[in-house]
Amino acid sequence: MRTGAAAGHRGYLHDAVCYSTDEEFLAVVVPFLTDGLAAGEPTFAVFGEETNALLRSALPANSGIRFAAGEQQYLRPAAAIKTYREMLATLVAEGATQIRVAGEVPTAPATWDGWCRYESAVNEAYDDFPLWGICTYDTRTTPAAVLADVARTHPVFVGADGGRLPSRDYLDPRSYLSRPRPVLRDPLHHAAPVCELIDPSAARARQAVYDADPGRLGADDIDDLVIAVSETVTNAMRHGRPPVRMRIWVAEERMLVSVTDAGPGPRDPMAGLLPRTDRPAGGLGLWITHQACSHVSFEQQPDGYTVWLTAGDPHFDLQTV
Repeated sequence: MRTGAAAGHRGYLHDAVCYSTDEEFLAVVVPFLTDGLAAGEPTFAVFGEETNALLRSALPANSGIRFAAGEQQYLRPAAAIKTYREMLATLVAEGATQIRVAGEVPTAPATWDGWCRYESAVNEAYDDFPLWGICTYDTRTTPAAVLADVARTHPVFVGADGGRLPSRDYLDPRSYLSRPRPVLRDPLHHAAPVCELIDPSAARARQAVYDADPGRLGADDIDDLVIAVSETVTNAMRHGRPPVRMRIWVAEERMLVSVTDAGPGPRDPMAGLLPRTDRPAGGLGLWITHQACSHVSFEQQPDGYTVWLTAGDPHFDLQTV
């Protein structure tokens, strides 16, 4: 039987906490975690190193809460969904009737376009499980634009007193994910690409990435980018409209690849976040792309649909276009 606010609720209960002091953070998260333990529920804290340390200092030694490093769990949105779904399925198979997770996702502007999609998609992706999650956002460091997306992707806000209020701006995942978003431009866009191909085969696209590698990125980063490029080009050739144009830009700490076709892009707004083999338009291929690539973003323009792939650290201008 589920406990707390989730009693009688089926599926995922997805709350947000926006706090401005450490005391406000602890006032919500500590009772949430300790109440879960008291009820015998698997209970997890998934934060960055500093926040995990703050929590540990406020909890009894050997509390039984399962800590995980947020830096590892939240490397890539689609990978985080995959890992959580596997963990949740295992716990339910072992008899768990409710699971609690408190955590924080990355809020840097350069990658937020991926994490806001994550925060929306998990309302559906985790709804198969008796999960109660609290996502925390520090208003001292979180940009205002991110906080606006938090309100659109979380059905409920929890206050420092534990009170729960519906988010007036919440949108169901398919509505939110279908909305056009401003595109953050990598400064590399202002330079000429080092390579441009029209209607390349997947093999030619893979080789072009290897040929463009200046040797400053790790071998794993390049191999992952090659996988992502191969899947993206294949999707564009099979499900998009010709011509398919691939371009590559290179900087010291990253490599950027764009793949553009003249089609409208995938019909499923969750494409890439779940391995939807039952959905049309390359759902599995886009999922593999999201698993492999450091950062994936999309752009729909009147003349076609572009997938942007980054190996290394994403670096975007703060101006949107």
